[in-house]
Amino acid sequence: MRLTRLAVPPWLAHALRAQRGPVPWNAVLRGALAAGPLLLVAVLSGRTSLGVIAALGAMLTGINDRPGSRRVAVERLGVPALAGAAGLLIGSYAGQHTGAVTLTLLLTGLGLLAGAVSAVGPVASGAATQFLVASAIGAGMPLPEPGWVRALLFLGGAGWLLALRLALPTTAVNTGDYRFDGEREAVGGVYDSIAQLLLAAGGPDATRRRVALTAALDHAQDALDGPRLRRYASSAAERRLHAQYAAALPLAEAATALAWTGEAVPARAAEGPRRLALAVRTGAPTGPLPAPAVPGTRSGPLGSTPVAPALRALHDALLYAAEAFDRGSGNALHTRRRTAVSLVSTVLGSAGREYGIRVALCFGASVAVAQALHHARWYGNHPHWYWLPATAVFLVKPDLGPLASRVLCRAAGTVLGAVAFAGLALVLPRPEGFVALVAVSGALIPVATRHFAAQTAVVTVLVLSLVMVGGEPQASWNRIVETLLACAIVLLVGHLPTLGQRGGTVRARLTRATEAADVYLAHVLSDGTARDRTGRWVLRREAYRALAEARTAIDLAAAELPALARHSEGTDEIAVTLERLVDTTTACAVQLDDTGRLTPRHTDRITELLGELAERRERAGLRTAPTRPLTV
Repeated sequence: MRLTRLAVPPWLAHALRAQRGPVPWNAVLRGALAAGPLLLVAVLSGRTSLGVIAALGAMLTGINDRPGSRRVAVERLGVPALAGAAGLLIGSYAGQHTGAVTLTLLLTGLGLLAGAVSAVGPVASGAATQFLVASAIGAGMPLPEPGWVRALLFLGGAGWLLALRLALPTTAVNTGDYRFDGEREAVGGVYDSIAQLLLAAGGPDATRRRVALTAALDHAQDALDGPRLRRYASSAAERRLHAQYAAALPLAEAATALAWTGEAVPARAAEGPRRLALAVRTGAPTGPLPAPAVPGTRSGPLGSTPVAPALRALHDALLYAAEAFDRGSGNALHTRRRTAVSLVSTVLGSAGREYGIRVALCFGASVAVAQALHHARWYGNHPHWYWLPATAVFLVKPDLGPLASRVLCRAAGTVLGAVAFAGLALVLPRPEGFVALVAVSGALIPVATRHFAAQTAVVTVLVLSLVMVGGEPQASWNRIVETLLACAIVLLVGHLPTLGQRGGTVRARLTRATEAADVYLAHVLSDGTARDRTGRWVLRREAYRALAEARTAIDLAAAELPALARHSEGTDEIAVTLERLVDTTTACAVQLDDTGRLTPRHTDRITELLGELAERRERAGLRTAPTRPLTV
C-alpha cells in the first residue's frame, strides 16, 4: 500500500520552518549579562521600577542582536534603541496627559509614519517597530518615573547591551585585531562562496550557489560599511580587510561568468579562492595560488572554447587578489549611499504607503480595543493594556514572515510562554527567582530567534517576569487573551482592501531591481566600459542586491494566504528573468574585457531576455519598458 504525501500549503509550511545553524554562544553570553544583571542591581538597591525599564531596553535591543561585525551592530542596535527611547518618551507623556480618544488618534498617526519609514530598509524597519512598541509601553505601563527618566533608563539598558556587543569577542577564534573578527569572517565567507560556485558550475546547483555568493557579498559589504568616526578606514587591519573584499569582486564576476556558460570547470579552479578565504580568517600569507587552468592563447584549443574568456578572467583575478593581499591597503567598498531624495521617495512610494496604512490600521485598532477594555474593566482592574497594541506591531511586521505564519506562531508562542511562566511562578522564590528567569530568558533569545514561535515564547516569559517583579500579579492569562485579540485584529485588517495597489512592496522592489539591472546592462554595453571596471562592479553589486531584496519580498508574499498571495502572482517569473539577465550581463562584461566584442550567443541571449522581461512585466501589470531603450 502506497502512502500519498499530503501537500502542505505554503503559509503553513512557512510557519513550521525553522532556521538552522550553530549555537551563537557569544550572543547567549551577552543575553545572559544584559537584562538580568540590570534588574538584579535595581532590586538590590530598592529601585525596582528603574531596573524594569532598563531591562526592557536591553531586551528589545537583544532582539535585534544578530551575527555580524561590530560596526554593523552599532547601527543595527543603536538606531532602534534611539527610536525606542523616543517612542517611550512620547508614549509616556501622551498616556499621562491625553484621553482615550486623543491617545488612540495620536498612536494611529505614529503608526502611519513608522510604517511608511519601515519601507526604507531593515534598520529603519527595526527602528520603527521599536518606536511603536515603546510608545505603547510608555502609554500603558504605569510607572512612577517621568517620561524623560524612562527614556534615559531605556537608553541605558540598550547601551549596556551594545557595550557588551562591542567589548566581548564575537567569534570563537580570534586572530590579529579582535575588533574585526566579524568582518574577517564575512570576507572569508565571500571567498568560500566563490569556491563553491566554481565547483557547482555546469551543474544543477549553480544557480543556488550564485544566490549564496550574492548573500555573502551583501553581508561582507554591510559588515565593512557601517558607521565610523572617519570617512576612510583608519587602521592597517581595516584597510587590509577593505583590500581583501575589493579583490573578491573580480573573482566573483569571473565565477559568475563561468557558471553562465553552463560548462564544468576544473576542480583546481576552486583551490585559489579557498586559500584566500583561509588567509583572510587567519591573517597568514596566501602563499603561491594555483592557476585555475592554463590560459593559453586565443588561437589555441582553449581559446576556441566558450569558457576560455571567463577562465582567463579568473586567472587574472587571482593574480590581482594575490597582489592585493600582499599590498594590504584599500578603502573602496564599491557601493553608493542612498540620497535623501531616494529615501523620501521610498517612504512616500507604493511600498511605504501600503505598509504605513496597514500598520496604522492595526496599531490604531488595537489601541482602541485595548483602551475600551481597560476603561470598561472587562477583565478586572488591569492597567497594563500595552500588550495588545505591542503584539499587533510585531504581528504586522512583514520582516518576521507572512501574515498567517506570524499569527500562528505568535499565538502558539504566547500560550506556550504564558503556561510555562505560570508553572514556574508557582515554584520560584520572589523576586530572586524571577530575576534569574529574566537572565535565562535573555540568554535564550539569540537561539530562539530561529523561529518566531520560540522567540515569542521566550520573550513572553521574560516580559511576564519583568511585570511580576514590577508588581503586577496574575498577568499570564491576560496576555493570552490580548494576544488572541491582536491576532484577530491583524488578520482582519491584513485582508481588508487598502488604499493603493496590494503587493506594493513586491512591486516596488521589483521595479527597483529592474532599474538597477537596466543601468548595469547599459553601462556594460556602452563604449569605454573597460576603462571603468570599478564603476561596473558598483553597478553589479547594486543590481544583485536589489534582486536579492526583491526575491525575499516575493518569497514572503508567496507564502501568504491565497487571498493575499494572488496579488503577487507572476512576480517570481520576473525575478527569475532578471537574474538571468544580470548573469548574462556579467558574462558580457567578461567577454568584452577579453576580446572587445560579444559573440552571437551573448547578443541573442540578451535580446531574448529583454523581450521575455517585457512580456512578463506586462502580464503582471507592471511597467513594460525599462527606464531607457537598450540596443545590443
